[in-house]
Amino acid sequence: MTNYLPPLPAEYARGLELIDAAHAQDSRTVEAPDGTTIPFELNYAQKMTKWLARRYPDASPLKAQAAAQVAELLASPEIQPPIPEEDRARVAALIRKENLKADEETQVLEDTACLVFLDDQFDDFEKKSDLDETKMIGILQKTWGKMGERGRELALEMNHSDRAKELIGKALAG
Repeated sequence: MTNYLPPLPAEYARGLELIDAAHAQDSRTVEAPDGTTIPFELNYAQKMTKWLARRYPDASPLKAQAAAQVAELLASPEIQPPIPEEDRARVAALIRKENLKADEETQVLEDTACLVFLDDQFDDFEKKSDLDETKMIGILQKTWGKMGERGRELALEMNHSDRAKELIGKALAG
C-alpha cells in the first residue's frame, strides 16, 4: 500500500503493514484490474492510499494512517517504537472527519474517500436496478458537496462509463 506515498518513518510503515494485514483478512472480495480477486477492505485501503497520493502528494504519515481508516490498529503493541499518543489522537480525529470544512487534512481525506467512491464503486453503483436516476443524481450532488476544489478537479479527470458521465453532468448542472 505504501508504494504510492513518499518514504515513511519505520513505525508508520510498520503500522500500514499491520493495517494491510488486517484488511487482507476480509472475506468479501472484489475483482482487481488484472482479473484476480482481492479482499474488499484491502482494495479499498489501497485505493485510499492511491488517491491520497494524487490528492496530496506530500501526505504526512498521519494522513497515510488515517487513509487506511483503522484507528484501533494505531495503538498496536506490534508497532515499535509505538506511534506517539498525540499522533494516534490526531489520526482518530481525521478518521472521524472532525472539522471537515475547516481542517485541510480532514478535507483531504474526505476528498480521498469521495474519489475512491467515484473511481472504484460508482460505475457499478449506478447500474443497480433499485436506484433511479433522481436518486443517483442526488448521491452525486451530495458527494460533490463534500469535496474540496482539488478533489473535484481530480474527479472530473476520471474515466467513467458514458452513463456515469451523463449522470455526473446532470448532477453538476442542477
